[in-house]
Amino acid sequence: MIVKIFPSILKGEIEAPASKSSMQRALAAALLRQGETVIHNPGTSNDDRAALENIVRLGAVVQGSRQQAAGSNNNSLHVVSQGIHPVSTTLDCGESGLGIRMFTPIAALSAEELTITGSGSLKTRPMNFFDEIFPMLGISIQSDKGKLPMVIRGPLQPRNIEVDGSLSSQFLTGLLMAYSAAGAKDVTITVRDLKSKPYIDLTLKVLKDFGWNVVNNDHKSFYFPGNNELQKEALHYRVEGDWSGAAFLLVAGAIAGDIIIKGLDPFSTQADKAVLQAMQSAGVSMSITPDQIEVRRSPLKAFHFDATECPDLFPPLVALAAICEGKTVIEGASRLTHKESDRAVTLQQEFGKMGVNIELQEDLMIIEGVNQLKSATTHSRHDHRIAMACAVAALRADGPVVIEEAEAINKSYPDFYDDIRSLGAEVQ
Repeated sequence: MIVKIFPSILKGEIEAPASKSSMQRALAAALLRQGETVIHNPGTSNDDRAALENIVRLGAVVQGSRQQAAGSNNNSLHVVSQGIHPVSTTLDCGESGLGIRMFTPIAALSAEELTITGSGSLKTRPMNFFDEIFPMLGISIQSDKGKLPMVIRGPLQPRNIEVDGSLSSQFLTGLLMAYSAAGAKDVTITVRDLKSKPYIDLTLKVLKDFGWNVVNNDHKSFYFPGNNELQKEALHYRVEGDWSGAAFLLVAGAIAGDIIIKGLDPFSTQADKAVLQAMQSAGVSMSITPDQIEVRRSPLKAFHFDATECPDLFPPLVALAAICEGKTVIEGASRLTHKESDRAVTLQQEFGKMGVNIELQEDLMIIEGVNQLKSATTHSRHDHRIAMACAVAALRADGPVVIEEAEAINKSYPDFYDDIRSLGAEVQ
């Protein structure tokens, strides 16, 4: 799909999309607990759909049509589960990095042989973590030299282990959930060099909301005391608004209009809430309340921001920095290699087409702001956040910006083009 975005002025109100980070964790927790879970404000992204299909493959029953439940306008989703009882021998996580890293340890709770696969860039992402850790937990595993597909057979046996958290926190999320569901008691997972700590905070919050108790020792170790409090009656869980997707809306307001975004929790544990800090450093005019965030177009200055703990903010912040006066420095660029694309290089190349110079110096990304971007033809590289970043930047170009393979947004925010159009953006 090709989308063309024209320079536009935005105005109006919009509801933030549902968080796929929160949604996928809620689906996993609903699968692992015994009983009924009602998930309110469910997400509809491709990653959410893949997670929904996988909990069904692992034995959960979703009341009503699965396709309708995943893509409808219903305000709630009913999940009934008796734990892990696979009805399929294969799990397909699509292109979801969180999905593959979270559901693989969960699937390993079963004694059946299961094949774990995915598509797109997920096939090239390193999964050596499982090859190293699973044998310590009594799980047999076969992989293609650390790549998909993987064939596993449990059941997982919770043990004291030490893991490397430098590549991604998502592996730890899967272990925390699987250990909890396995009834781990007096067991500790020790972690070296944990990245993206706020995402682990989100995992722990979901576990707590569902009744599991995990003790966090300064993100260096996680202890399972075993005193869980799982309720027997139906559990209700509301999916948060998504700070990752809303970051693009916030930046769009900062560079192109006066908009109000609702449905975001200022006290959320989501890592990408840190977008507010970067925007404040850039001089963005904002008004923040518990119910809404108002963003107004204003003169912007270059800023310095450390995105090591929130690497998904690079694309929207590059769109912001492109309009700022001066050179912006963002730390944490090394975290971008194993994303849907090599995002550091992709941002450099695609924004270069629009006249923005980006330098990469080891862990630093340096963006030289311009007053107005150039009309250009860009490509998403099949990366949802690249597509959205180019679309936001296009609002301040000197002519239309074409985005090829623009449907990449479906991975996380399928309504993105419709949402910015509702705010006044000219989208074809």
